Amino acid sequence: MQPRKTTAGFVLLTMVSLALAGCARPSGVVHEGALYRSSGAGSPPTPAVATEAADSLVGVVGGDGALDLSTTTTVGPAVVPAVVAPVPIVPPTTVAWAPPVLAAPPPGAVAGGVEVYAGLGTWIDAYDWSRTFGKDGPLVEVADIDRMADLGVQTLYVQTSRWNAPADILEPERLVPLIERAQARGMHVVAWYLPTFVDPAADLRRLLAAATLDVDAVAVDIESRDVTDTDERNRRLVELSHDLRQALPGVALGAIVFPPVVMEVVNPSFWPGFPWSELAPLYDVWVPMAYQSFRTGASGYRDGYRYTAENIDRLRAHVGDHAVVHTVGGIADATTTSDVEGMIAAAGERGAIGGSLYDWRTTGPELWAHLSGFRR
Repeated sequence: MQPRKTTAGFVLLTMVSLALAGCARPSGVVHEGALYRSSGAGSPPTPAVATEAADSLVGVVGGDGALDLSTTTTVGPAVVPAVVAPVPIVPPTTVAWAPPVLAAPPPGAVAGGVEVYAGLGTWIDAYDWSRTFGKDGPLVEVADIDRMADLGVQTLYVQTSRWNAPADILEPERLVPLIERAQARGMHVVAWYLPTFVDPAADLRRLLAAATLDVDAVAVDIESRDVTDTDERNRRLVELSHDLRQALPGVALGAIVFPPVVMEVVNPSFWPGFPWSELAPLYDVWVPMAYQSFRTGASGYRDGYRYTAENIDRLRAHVGDHAVVHTVGGIADATTTSDVEGMIAAAGERGAIGGSLYDWRTTGPELWAHLSGFRR
């Protein structure tokens, strides 16, 4: 297992920089998704009008918990629906694609430290555990961590702050006990954060702050399109990833990414020119948000097996045949047991090291027995 923290000298430097930086934060951010939208800073996500038809919207929900229509824009911190024409449907059959035959990576062939992403995981975001954002239901408590462990969860993925949070580490008095309990119960912990790229310095500062916690790894949730110039957004994404890699050489970095099917089949104009090749050497594990529940039956992708398999295949075509993958399905309360079984079959055939559903609070009790197939 890799060190859970950076070296003492780096941690001290980081803590000093945090103290000097204060609570500076970037401007508003739109998080892509088709079924929910944010109701403003500090508010939980609220249902939006269900306008998705035959995959005309991208419909991938991000891990941030602030879930918005993909056809929204921002003015300052508020989210304002934009009046736009529907995105044309691109049927999967119009895209030539022959999935490669991939074997599981041989033992010892993957980067050290990635084992923390292996097996069965679960996710909590700031809406789940913090008082600042969690106003729509009971908050995750230490007892929930015990419940996760009892259900066989091996890795907890926890959001450590948000772009509009008042601190680089949100509510440490609540966050730290959750992390400590997970560690005490034998679970790995991966801290994650969603950068906006509006203020790259703030993005890096908050990711480095996450690394100072007693966590096993850090993952970057790559989904914000707040920077509307795609070339500039890509440049900032690569630069941030490079700076993070240099600052955390001993940490297994995860890239939480849109599923390639979304960017290549469902809506090729959604994030054109995504810099796969530039990011490939900077991340140790790839975590595609392959949420089959946002696809329709007519698209052919409302299938846990096909959607998981094709997203892994397409991702590896970009970043390498033996890229280490932890696949994420969901949204959990719209996921069936057959979806889970398909995910597990596809993940196993393609040598993914683990899998999970987004997220903990929406995962029904009937799914856990099936999810145990991800355990390692």
